[in-house]
Amino acid sequence: QVQLVESGGGLVQAGGSLRLSCAASGRTLGSYNMGWFRQAPGKEREFVAGIVWGSGSTYYADSVKGRFTISRDDAKNTVYLQMNSLTPEDTAVYYCAAQRVGVWNYWGQGTQVTVSS
Repeated sequence: QVQLVESGGGLVQAGGSLRLSCAASGRTLGSYNMGWFRQAPGKEREFVAGIVWGSGSTYYADSVKGRFTISRDDAKNTVYLQMNSLTPEDTAVYYCAAQRVGVWNYWGQGTQVTVSS
């Protein structure tokens, strides 16, 4: 069992930056692919960014490519999402998730990000 806890959300002006953290407990993240998702009011949850276990390869939704960076520190059992050049369209609850064998098995409770114009 893996427990994920996000932090770092908040209110920021357009053009600003935030760094989200996702701390894991219960089991090491070392063998899991990790991802960030978000859900805006009235919209479905969408994929934002992912990082592959082992290779460290990263992949992003087109909407955040070039602005967001996902990283992981397996020694700290933590995954990060650096978000730059934020726009009001980035306003959402952000969730981290852990994936194994193609299934997003574990989810955090989410952290609110609000970008004001």
